[in-house]
Amino acid sequence: MQTVYLDHVSATPVRKPILDAMQPYFAEYYANPSTVYDLGAKIKLVIEEQRTKVAELLGAQAGEIVFTSSGAEANNLAVKGTVQARKKKGNHIIVSAIEHHSVLNSARFFERQDYEVTFLPVDLHGLVDPQRLSLAITPETVLVSIMHANNEIGTIEPITELAAICREKGVLFHTDAVATVGNVPVDVNELNVDMLSLSGISLGGPKGVGALYFRDKLRLMPLIHGGIQENGRRGGTENVPAIVGLGKAAEIAKQELTEKMAHVRKLRELLVAGIDQRVEKVTFTGHPEKRLPGHASFCFEAIEGEALVYMLAQYGIYTNTGSACASKALKTSPVLGAIGLPAALAQGSSVFSIDRNNTRQEIDFVLDKLPLAVDRLRSMSPIWGKDLPVYEEDVCT
Repeated sequence: MQTVYLDHVSATPVRKPILDAMQPYFAEYYANPSTVYDLGAKIKLVIEEQRTKVAELLGAQAGEIVFTSSGAEANNLAVKGTVQARKKKGNHIIVSAIEHHSVLNSARFFERQDYEVTFLPVDLHGLVDPQRLSLAITPETVLVSIMHANNEIGTIEPITELAAICREKGVLFHTDAVATVGNVPVDVNELNVDMLSLSGISLGGPKGVGALYFRDKLRLMPLIHGGIQENGRRGGTENVPAIVGLGKAAEIAKQELTEKMAHVRKLRELLVAGIDQRVEKVTFTGHPEKRLPGHASFCFEAIEGEALVYMLAQYGIYTNTGSACASKALKTSPVLGAIGLPAALAQGSSVFSIDRNNTRQEIDFVLDKLPLAVDRLRSMSPIWGKDLPVYEEDVCT
């Protein structure tokens, strides 16, 4: 059976050059990088080489990169590490309503400790209004965290403008760039951010590794206390093979970014146009232009997104959903709720994320099978054909 993988926001395949780069560090070069003898010192140099590669992808300096176990840990370190380091400066945090749970729950962690947290709303496309951010900042604000792009609806936020507002007001700004690094150009100087998170899982690197960029001389309280690893900012012996994999993935991403963007954007446009032509009652979510080039997200009326994921998997097509079932929560996706989708429509969420390895033939296969799956589910739906609440930004049929 043909397999078409279109869930690259969840995980990306590790390519052979990356695997080959990692392999020697499992058994051949295994010494602890914190040891003082030459075997360990050589491994330490390898880690620093990877730090430089990641920094170069972001336009940063090597000393501004901390390796973590994931993007989620990087987000936790950014939020908790800076808020705790600045607790004498204020007790107000601002995040957007559509952040990853690692940011939202980090903010709620402080809310339970009597910090004030503002959850900024977004518009129908998922964009944060810069003026609203400016008005939300108070003399007590110590941190603003707004993601670069949302993995569920694909919208890219105006980070440069948002960060400039914070810089002018003397407030630290962090962005979760897990969805963008390796998919669109990301330069920390152009974005004007103080901190930025990334993850190997979205970059073509291995699972279990991420990184946080933090502006030079910015003070961070560590989450994991231990030795002197990562200049004292994260204790614990480094995951050397994964760090090597992340460095190689960053190197490849920098070389291939322009070509990759053009390729995935073309396939995304074919997919969107094909679904618009072949499936009725479908809503395209996220911004139509300011979005990840390989990302397409929809809500199909009168079906459940999880059911569609299962049915497409029977054809060998693998996608994702932002519906309630997928999050194992008995409520509408917070992101889809934040952009104003009625709960009944939001249940039909489906997310397609395309990478460089996908082909035109695969998109054609999806467009052949997807209408069949939707029709079958609607034939069993008790609400198909009934009047449902209308979404104001119904940009498809």
